[in-house]
Amino acid sequence: MSSWINLGAVWRIVVVGLLTGAGLPALFALGLRLLNPPGPPADGPAGRPTAGPAGYALAGLLFAVVLASIGWGISVIVGHS
Repeated sequence: MSSWINLGAVWRIVVVGLLTGAGLPALFALGLRLLNPPGPPADGPAGRPTAGPAGYALAGLLFAVVLASIGWGISVIVGHS
């Protein structure tokens, strides 16, 4: 261990940065994909495929996780000010 660099802290920062920097947008994109699934063009209104109840439920869960993470981050920032 170097006296200049705390490798344990750097590792934690990298992991949290990857989770929040890439993980949350990936969850959001997956939620959007669940709302607009691929399929034959005649499934729903206007010739668009529908997500179905399971797709809507999973997308809602993913959006809730993203919103909860954003709220938690804001509360941590405000709480430490």
